[in-house]
Amino acid sequence: MNRLFGTTTPKPPKPTLTSAITSLDTRISSLDVKLASLNAELTGYQTKLSKLREGPGKTALKQKALKILQRRKQYEAQRDQLQSQVWNMEQAQTMQDNLKNTMVTIDALQSTNKALKKEYGKVDIDKIERLQDEMADLLDVGNEIQESLARGYDVPEDVDEAELDAELEALGQEDEVPEFVDEAPEKGR
Repeated sequence: MNRLFGTTTPKPPKPTLTSAITSLDTRISSLDVKLASLNAELTGYQTKLSKLREGPGKTALKQKALKILQRRKQYEAQRDQLQSQVWNMEQAQTMQDNLKNTMVTIDALQSTNKALKKEYGKVDIDKIERLQDEMADLLDVGNEIQESLARGYDVPEDVDEAELDAELEALGQEDEVPEFVDEAPEKGR
């Protein structure tokens, strides 16, 4: 059957922005090489022109230099045009990448949203409030226990503030050196 109708030849893959940018960069590089060659040639003509006297030889050399200068201007214009094209394609590539990243972010947000809805569906608010109430009750019971354990038995309730201040002052004086000692002992030894 293939002999009768023939086979379709596979279509070459469509160029991507990356391959187009690479191709243009290669062309720009080749133009840069040509421009460097022309610049070197122009430099040679300039040195020859500076050494020659006015006359038909200098005029002919000047005409050659002008033609090379025109070619250089054309190559520069082509290079600038190609660089503009590369810039536009790079901008398009950046927009395409940003769009892909946005789509990935949206997909992630949607799946997270579904998972959260599923998990929050399992949560019973009344049960949580009951647990909170039970915790508050348990904390109150714990506080009552702590208060009852903290009650003192031998400490009189009517302690004089002046007596406590005097005792505190006496404790502070214990750290001072008595008058009969010439030097205080060094601490830490």
